[in-house]
Amino acid sequence: MENFEKFLLLAPVILFSMVAHEYAHGWAAKRQGDHTAERLGRLTWNPLKHIDPFMTVLLPLLTFFGSGGSFIFGGAKPVPVVPGNYRNYRRGDIIVSLAGIVTNLVLTVLCAALLAGFGVIGRAVVAANDSVAILQLMLDRAIIFNLVLAVFNLLPIPPLDGSHVMKYLLPPAWALRYQQLGRFGILFLVLLIGTRIGEPLFNFWMTPVVVLYNLARTLTAPFVLSSPFTVGL
Repeated sequence: MENFEKFLLLAPVILFSMVAHEYAHGWAAKRQGDHTAERLGRLTWNPLKHIDPFMTVLLPLLTFFGSGGSFIFGGAKPVPVVPGNYRNYRRGDIIVSLAGIVTNLVLTVLCAALLAGFGVIGRAVVAANDSVAILQLMLDRAIIFNLVLAVFNLLPIPPLDGSHVMKYLLPPAWALRYQQLGRFGILFLVLLIGTRIGEPLFNFWMTPVVVLYNLARTLTAPFVLSSPFTVGL
């Protein structure tokens, strides 16, 4: 029951982070000349338009309760884009692909700033201490979730965002074969995340998450309010 309540508390910030990631792709695509997402009603902040039954609902539930509440991961339904509509194919592809990652990193900084700001408010208004502490907990988890989303999507495994940059660093013939690996992308991810062979490599790739999260915690620690809600924060 405690983990379920915790999940309900974290769900809004996690959903917002996933929606922001996809919205950024659609917005960047529009700026590059592709209006596909807008025409299909996907260039919106309405979360219902971005929910995928597995990635947005089932996967977060499985990872959260499967890890005993220590980890959560998921994603929103990918925003449809047509790279052929970009004014400059190569530049547009890179910009659109990195837009979601940049958005998650910006949200990380914003959440850290809000966490500190709420700490100042909580100390000034003592009666609001517990309520503000809950908001700080939500923001703390939003920081690490956005970092995970950003770094994970940088993996150079098709069709993840990082692969759209990696392919331009390869010779044309290699790049074509590299993109064809996208049909096996899910299999590669399962091997990387779900096996003992891939686990050390995956943990190494995600090292920036630990480093940046610890930095954020160090910077915001003086502002964290003392409350039962922030135990372990």
